[in-house]
Amino acid sequence: MRLRRAPTSAAALAFEQAGRPADGLAWRDARWCALDLEMTGLDPRDDEIIAIGAVPIEQGRIILGSCVYTLVRTSKRSKHGAVLVHKLRLADVADAPSLDEAMDSVFGALNGRVPVFHTAAVEMGFLGRQFGRRHVRLPTAADTEVLGRRWLRHRDGSAATDWMSLAGLADALGQPAEAPHHALGDALTTAKAFIALASLLDAVTPQTVGSLTAGAGADAGLRGRLAGARRFGPG
Repeated sequence: MRLRRAPTSAAALAFEQAGRPADGLAWRDARWCALDLEMTGLDPRDDEIIAIGAVPIEQGRIILGSCVYTLVRTSKRSKHGAVLVHKLRLADVADAPSLDEAMDSVFGALNGRVPVFHTAAVEMGFLGRQFGRRHVRLPTAADTEVLGRRWLRHRDGSAATDWMSLAGLADALGQPAEAPHHALGDALTTAKAFIALASLLDAVTPQTVGSLTAGAGADAGLRGRLAGARRFGPG
């Protein structure tokens, strides 16, 4: 029997020991964290994370004082389409923390929390590899794109069949979007959208950790390809 290796840092170990809220817990009683990444491109096997934003949510409210934002040092140039969007050059990240330091910040931000992403397949593709390299598992996440489709089906009787951008979701919810293609700005927009969607869905049927994370990562390959084709476009 092969024994599972221990987490590679104190932050990773603390994250593993903290666990995550139970599926049956009411959503407002759980702790959440919206995350967004900027990368050199969209292939987690070849590209690298260069910025991370994390926004904690407790009792249905954003905890602004505990937000995390960090650039990540890399020697890999961003692909042309990526740098046109996030505007980050090698010189901008030359003095940034290493990926190991940045990942420790991610573990700290996620301690005892449920992750929230927009189009989770993209971020999960990158973070899942980094968590695995540190011998911990990325928890099941909520996906605001999945929840947005669920809400639109209830509101309109149908939902768009194409990929829904974060800016498009914020507009549908009547919310102003924060600075786009900035890891902290997009994490804040994702957090606001999540709170709105969870509240709207909760008014129809009581929502739990399990109900709000159901469906995230489904058809991840297809969803990742769709998002990859569009993420570095407008919105």
